[in-house]
Amino acid sequence: TMFHTPPVLAVALVDKVLGWIERHGGLAAMEARAEAKAGRLYGAIDATDFYRGTARGDSRSRMNVTFRLPSEELEERFVKEAAAEGLLALKGYRTVGGIRASIYNAVEPASVEALVQFMEAFEAANG
Repeated sequence: TMFHTPPVLAVALVDKVLGWIERHGGLAAMEARAEAKAGRLYGAIDATDFYRGTARGDSRSRMNVTFRLPSEELEERFVKEAAAEGLLALKGYRTVGGIRASIYNAVEPASVEALVQFMEAFEAANG
């Protein structure tokens, strides 16, 4: 006997997410994908003094990459110009500022590559 209705939407969503993970190679593949995306983005940040990572090297997130530019004015311009290129929601936390790129599992590696290419062009134009 079932006394309560199971959370059908939650169960269906979990099924969809687990199926997506399985189609993309499983958990080990998801971990490798996350590490590769974060490594590419952190590599771009670490390659220059124009961008400065805000998290210590041993505490960096693979999902939310945070960094600063030389000034808040450049950060505002970065967010605005990035949005014009289709790179959205990069503004950092209201209380912290800076830039925050959320590169969760569903974000394709091509999107991270597009951000890195934008960062390189932005630095060339403003560095």
